[in-house]
Amino acid sequence: MTQPQDLPKDAAHRLEELEHGLFTSDLSVNEFLLVKEAGFHPLGFVMGSSIYHIGLQTRKWGESQELTKLTEAMYTARELAMNRMEEEATELGADGVVGVRLDVNYYEWGSDSAEFIAFGTAVKAENGQSYRNAQGKPFTSDLSGQDFWTLMQTGHVPQGLVMGTCVYHIAHRKLTQALGSVGQNVELPNFTQALYEARELAMTRMQDEAGQLNASGIVGVRLEEKSHQWGSHTIEFLALGTAVTKTTGEVTLPKPITIISLDN
Repeated sequence: MTQPQDLPKDAAHRLEELEHGLFTSDLSVNEFLLVKEAGFHPLGFVMGSSIYHIGLQTRKWGESQELTKLTEAMYTARELAMNRMEEEATELGADGVVGVRLDVNYYEWGSDSAEFIAFGTAVKAENGQSYRNAQGKPFTSDLSGQDFWTLMQTGHVPQGLVMGTCVYHIAHRKLTQALGSVGQNVELPNFTQALYEARELAMTRMQDEAGQLNASGIVGVRLEEKSHQWGSHTIEFLALGTAVTKTTGEVTLPKPITIISLDN
């Protein structure tokens, strides 16, 4: 894994102020209260950024294939941003980061450069117990405050935000293939197989990350597909979810909330 550089001077000053009792958070009021109810206190809003130059890779017009160079670039850039966010959380003495979001921004510098940013709210357990993951790092989770509270009630704890990515070039159809399906209801096996394989690669890589954290499962899994600025036939498939483990001991599951309708 690529190691992040030292935090910027301004970031160190901001974190130092947070260590004196003030906290910042992007949690909503309801999320804030539920995170507190789960036994965690927000320490501060933490973030990590990486502006990354994405290289070029040739592709064949009529062949579906993974573009490994682009996959590596998207993966490494996000890892840099995540590592720096975790480093800020570590500086605050946090047990974890909740409500993590990953964004990609493009600027006027050109389509071959992008900013990858990770941010969330660093939290610490109020009972003094350590909730750091199997790698000794603060856990990360993209669950909302409400989902984080519910997860903790079930006796599960987050281990980390895990991801898998695959940048895939989908072959163009030949003219004869396009003409042969005009006016017909017919599966397009070229597209089906390409998209299937790309999603499978992303999902498998996400599961591999969870395995490295000794996780028992992944919750909140979602699949994102973006063409970024490569064109319609080159797509990034990104699988994201929160790896969790089961704690020992008995738990009391929360009772479902009964909603009373005032309508006659």
